[in-house]
Amino acid sequence: MGARLATGEVLLATLQQITHVLWPRARASHPMSVLRIVLGDQLSADLTALADLDEQHDVVLMMEVLEECTYVPHHKQKLVLVLSAMRHFAQTLRARGVAVDYVSLDAASQTGSLTGEVERAIARHQPDRIVVTEASEWRVQSSLESWATRFSTPVEIRADARWFASRARFAEWAGARRSWRMEYFYREMRREHGILMNDGQPAGGQWNYDQANRKRLPARTVPPVRLRFPPDVTTLEVMALVTQRFPEHFGQLENFGWPVTRVDALRALDDFVAQHLARYGDYQDAMKAGSPFLFHSLLAPALNLGLLSPFEVCRAAEAAWQAGAAPLNAVEGFVRQILGWREYVRGVYWTLMPGYADSNALHATRELPAFYWTGETDLHCLREAIASTSRDAYAHHIQRLMLTGNFALLAGIAPREIERWYLAVYADAFEWVEMPNTLGMAVFADGGKMASKPYAASGAYIDRMSDYCADCAFDVRQKTGPQACPFNYLYWAFLIRQKDRLSSNPRLAMPYRTLAGWAPERQAAILAEATAFLDGLAARA
Repeated sequence: MGARLATGEVLLATLQQITHVLWPRARASHPMSVLRIVLGDQLSADLTALADLDEQHDVVLMMEVLEECTYVPHHKQKLVLVLSAMRHFAQTLRARGVAVDYVSLDAASQTGSLTGEVERAIARHQPDRIVVTEASEWRVQSSLESWATRFSTPVEIRADARWFASRARFAEWAGARRSWRMEYFYREMRREHGILMNDGQPAGGQWNYDQANRKRLPARTVPPVRLRFPPDVTTLEVMALVTQRFPEHFGQLENFGWPVTRVDALRALDDFVAQHLARYGDYQDAMKAGSPFLFHSLLAPALNLGLLSPFEVCRAAEAAWQAGAAPLNAVEGFVRQILGWREYVRGVYWTLMPGYADSNALHATRELPAFYWTGETDLHCLREAIASTSRDAYAHHIQRLMLTGNFALLAGIAPREIERWYLAVYADAFEWVEMPNTLGMAVFADGGKMASKPYAASGAYIDRMSDYCADCAFDVRQKTGPQACPFNYLYWAFLIRQKDRLSSNPRLAMPYRTLAGWAPERQAAILAEATAFLDGLAARA
């Protein structure tokens, strides 16, 4: 027995020696492989998940999954944009010699979820580890973080470097302040990154030229023809797929013209800077019937997918000013949208989620009116904005804030309903950017965490900044009565209803002084008229 044990021990020791000698050779012949995951809005060659990619051994996984297409009923153009851009990005990687495991929406045995497809990819490739860049949305990030316990394969989640401010940088800024205001964050970003700065001071001597950017579009202005990108073969294939799989989703496909490649996104940037940036500043708040694009950049979809970087976009605008091709008010106003608002809303989102999604500081409870989906309303301004949203998956920021958003605020639409609508209908809508803009700006559901006041306005503002009122069934000059613009009495009814919550806001001091002079009977009549109008909308739903 002892002899056998001794022999066994000798054999075991011999095997260990052999293994010790052969292991390095085995590792050399089978190098470590990494499964690198690229999500649908991470279509950037400099993505951190791809930073140290070994083209000989690593595999890039890209996934079209049903849950991402249907968690809200995304506009058909938005689906085509994302899926086509993903397919083009995969083609670009393959052209570099990268192995791409691309799971299409109609692939056999599709699980319909990101986690399910990662699990299947692990079984196919047996990687030594998984590398992914942090997600832009809380819902997806939660899935990524669950993989560490769900899979036996190690998971590395890397920070997303495609931002001026990391999540930690914003949290540092926010944590040092009792109240947050984009303007002060924006100034810090200008200083840190040296954009539109001159010896430590803002170019031109001012940080903000917003007052110069609120002009009404002259009546005889001919809107420019905008650069659009006809669908190629890949995009046409995706259009057919979306038409077949999601026929009930909102929106039209006929006018699809968004850039779906890095090359076309750069063409769009060059065209905007050269042809439209100079007039963007003056007329960025203007609205004109039949002209949804005007001088706006139309770059947000490409930016939010990763086809463009915010760094190159801001530098291109700054270079135009330095070359004398665009005035400072236009360039500063545009840079503020990218370096200021875009970074700020992302920081707000990640600092306040997940509870932020349930914000409802004004206790709004009404259902979203059906016309938000159909466009069937006698209010010309809303009909125009919703029609362009259906046709182009687009409306510019004032149409979103001061038309569809303003109406939802005044009507007391439940924040979650209007927020889900915005997320569904716009090509550039990802939750990190859409939710703070909706809950914080459009309907003030966060009670002032993001903005200093509700962006409530009567019909007078719409009339001043557009030509919509001239062809409306309602009369913007009438304050009450059946022909009065509903925005007029809805505005005052909103202030009356929210008096206890808003009357102490210094930025609303003037309208509340006006209300203080109204007799109780007059206020009651305004409330009754507003309620009757809103109840009528609900009855027609």
